[in-house]
Amino acid sequence: MSNTDIEIVVDDPTAPEANSPAVASTGAVDVVVSLLLLALALTLGWDNWRTGIAWDSTGPQAGYFPFYLSMILAGASLYGLVAASLSRKEASETFVTRAQLRRVMAVFVPTLLFCLATQFLGLYVASLLLIAAFMRMVGRIALWKSLLTALLFTAIMFVTFDVAFDVIMPKGPLERALGY
Repeated sequence: MSNTDIEIVVDDPTAPEANSPAVASTGAVDVVVSLLLLALALTLGWDNWRTGIAWDSTGPQAGYFPFYLSMILAGASLYGLVAASLSRKEASETFVTRAQLRRVMAVFVPTLLFCLATQFLGLYVASLLLIAAFMRMVGRIALWKSLLTALLFTAIMFVTFDVAFDVIMPKGPLERALGY
């Protein structure tokens, strides 16, 4: 028989401080995201209208369904703007604190750099660097374990995609030098 009133609390020593200053409010984030989605919807709507949104002798033109989907997105964005402006209580709540944003950026920035590095170094070398860096910096794992894990994972990924399944992946100078 279980007791549902028991609460298990686990402290996270790496959790962000509770008294960290706010960076953005929920209301501000709601408005910015709604405006960005509205801009995307209008851009997609215009492009699909330009492509053609009518019916012709063979059926709907190429932009017919995407145009109406973009109009639905625009309507939802407008609804989000109105809801954000009407909800004063939720608008003042903290969306993210400085400490939380620092943790998010600790993942976002290396991932963005990985995407850029993939263009120049290829997928496998960039993956090796990303995995090793994450394990070392975020996970605080020993350097030799980080490098070994990254090397093994990258090698398995190479054998799986390039050798076994012959999938075309972004190549860099190392792969070209090795003849792949």
